[in-house]
Amino acid sequence: MNCRETTLAACVVGNTRITIDDVVAIASRNVGVTLSDDPRFTRRINAGANYLERLLADGGTIYGVTTGYGDSCTVAVPPELIAELPLHLTRYHGCGLGEYLSPEAVRAVLVARLVSLAQGASGVRRVLLERLVDLLNHDLLPCIPAEGSVGASGDLTPLSYVAATLVGEREALFRGELASAADAWKTLGLAPLTLAPKEGLAIMNGTAVMTGLACLAVARADYLSRLCCRITALASVAMRGNPGHFDPRLFAVKPHAGQIEAARWIWDDLGGNAATSDAESVRLQDRYSIRCAPHVIGVARDALSWIRRDVENELNSANDNPIIDGEEGWVLHGGHFYGGHIAFAMDGLKTAVANLADLMDRQLALLVDSRYNHGLPQNLSGTVGPRAPINHGFKAVQIGASAWTAEALKLTMPASVFSRSTECHNQDKVSMGTIAARDCLRVLELTEQVAAALVLATTQAAELRFRGETPMLTPACAGFVGAVRAHSEFLDEDRPLEGDLRRTTELIRERHWNFDD
Repeated sequence: MNCRETTLAACVVGNTRITIDDVVAIASRNVGVTLSDDPRFTRRINAGANYLERLLADGGTIYGVTTGYGDSCTVAVPPELIAELPLHLTRYHGCGLGEYLSPEAVRAVLVARLVSLAQGASGVRRVLLERLVDLLNHDLLPCIPAEGSVGASGDLTPLSYVAATLVGEREALFRGELASAADAWKTLGLAPLTLAPKEGLAIMNGTAVMTGLACLAVARADYLSRLCCRITALASVAMRGNPGHFDPRLFAVKPHAGQIEAARWIWDDLGGNAATSDAESVRLQDRYSIRCAPHVIGVARDALSWIRRDVENELNSANDNPIIDGEEGWVLHGGHFYGGHIAFAMDGLKTAVANLADLMDRQLALLVDSRYNHGLPQNLSGTVGPRAPINHGFKAVQIGASAWTAEALKLTMPASVFSRSTECHNQDKVSMGTIAARDCLRVLELTEQVAAALVLATTQAAELRFRGETPMLTPACAGFVGAVRAHSEFLDEDRPLEGDLRRTTELIRERHWNFDD
C-alpha cells in the first residue's frame, strides 16, 4: 500500500500508483488520505489550472468551459456567464434515483475521483483535490443515488452529488448524521468550494462511480473465492470425499494458474495427503461439485488477475474530457470518460461469482441429502432419539440458498451490451459500466449469503461426521470450525437461523477470517 505513518496512517495520493487494496482500506476507514507534497506533483497540478486561465484570458474555445455541454457544445457561453456554468452542470444533473450508495461505496467513489484528478490532466486546482481529501478525512459523504448513469460521458448524475457537496448544496452524511452540506462545511470551519470554470465538468465527467464500486467488488470476490476453497475442503471431509481430487500432480497437467491455486488451497486444508481418509470409505470419484471445485473456483481466480489489472489501470487514469497538459501546453478532446473496461470487467466478474454461488448451492444440496452425503443425517439435523422426527435441521436453509443462487444467476445478463443512445444522440454508444458494477455487487451479496449457508452447514456436517470420534481436520480447518462456533451454536433442536446467517454473511463481507495462517 502507498501509505505512510502520520498521526493516522494515511494513503498518499499523487506521483504514486494507487491499488485496489488502497481504495478498500480508505473506504473501510482503516487509513486516511493525504496529498503528495512532491514539488513535481504540485507543479503539474498548478500548470494545468494556470494554462486554462491563460486560454480563457486569450479568448480560447474550450469544451465545457466556453461552450455548453454534450450536444450543446456548439452553443457559445458569453464571457460574463462562464463562471456560472459549472454550477448549472451540477444542478441540472441532480436527478438521481434509487437507493443511496453505502458510506463505504461513497468513500470508494471519492478516492477514485481524487486519484483520477490527481493525474494532473484535468486542469483543476490543488484546492479542489484538498477538498476531496477533506470529504474523506472528515467523514463528510455526499448522498449519492445509485441509479442514473449510463457509464459514458462519465458518471455524470451520481458525481453531481459529489460536486454539490463540495459547493455546499444538497444533503450529505456528516459523521454518520444527515445534514446540509453548507452546515457541515461551517462546522468544519471551511468555506464551500467555488468551482473554477472546468472544475464542475472535471468532477463529474469520469468513471469514478463504476471504478470505486469495482474496487469493492474485486476485494469481495477475491475473499469469497478463498473462502469457497476452505468450505469445499470441509464439505469433502464431512462427506468422506476423495482428497486425491486435489493432488498437485493432477493439476500440473492442466496448468491454469488460478485452478492450481484453488486446488492447492483445498489440498492443504485436507492435510496434503491423498491417503488421509479410510481407503474403504473413499469413493473413486466424487460428484462434480466437489471434484471439479478447483476448476470452477479457478476460473474466478484467473479472471480476477486481469480484472484487477484493468480496474487499477482505470483507477490510475485521467478519465474526463477534455484532457489538458499545462506543462506542454495542449488541450485534446476525446472519450476517456467511456467506462468500457470496467463494464466488461464487472460483467465478467459477476458471471464468475455467480458460478461460485451455483457451486456452493450444489455442495449444500449434497450435504443435506442422506442419499448422497455418505452417512450424514438427513438435512444435517443434530437431533437423535425420540425427538428426531420433528426436527428438520438445514432443510429450509437449503431452499433459501437455492433461491439466492437463482437470483444471482438471473443477474448475469451482461449490462455492457445494452447500450442506449442518449442526450440528442451525442452519447449514442455508452458503456453501462455503472449498472454492470452495481449488478456485480448484488451478485456478490447473494453469493455471500449462499456462502454463509454453506459455512454453517459444513461446520455442522464436520461435527456430525466426527461426533464421538477424533476429528480428521487439519489445524486450519479445525480453527475455522471453532471460529464459526463462536457466533453460531451447533444446531440440535430446530431454531430460527436468520440471525446466524446474517451474522455469518456480515463476517464474510468484512473478510473476517484470515486464510493466510
